[in-house]
Amino acid sequence: MRIADRTEFASKAPPLTCTPDTIVFDAVTQMAEKNFGSIFVTDPDNRVLGVMTERDIFRRVIGASRDPKTTPVSEVMTTEVRAAHKDDQILDWMQIMSNERFRRLPIVDEDKRLIAVMSQGDFVGYTWPQLLGQVGQMAQATLGPRFNQLAIAGGIAVYTIILVIVLLYATR
Repeated sequence: MRIADRTEFASKAPPLTCTPDTIVFDAVTQMAEKNFGSIFVTDPDNRVLGVMTERDIFRRVIGASRDPKTTPVSEVMTTEVRAAHKDDQILDWMQIMSNERFRRLPIVDEDKRLIAVMSQGDFVGYTWPQLLGQVGQMAQATLGPRFNQLAIAGGIAVYTIILVIVLLYATR
């Protein structure tokens, strides 16, 4: 499934952004007001230059004893930011995000301008019902109609529990 195929993609709140020279304190104030865990740093054309997450604030501001009222975001942001396109496959990005251990994925247009931000939690929440339905259909097609429906449901439940445990472990 493509990222753009999700109805939730169009209804996402606009990404929270700032410029590189924004002071950390001001960026954190915006994050707190909107209840966001990150803020994307963009250039005047809205292209992603970096992201400042709660983890960046803890490690690179508080942990480094920097003054949040004088430190610009550009000094503490993460600059290596992966970005997706709305036509990319959700399952591909779920795997990449899990393997590379990041939770926020900027979605950019063909000119690399920021249009949305999806989280790993968004993808998991959006795809669970569909994944479970596909597993059930595949099991029924493979095993045939004579196979006990209860066994199929039990297999799906066990698979779901294992997948949840793996995802929780991978995001730590």
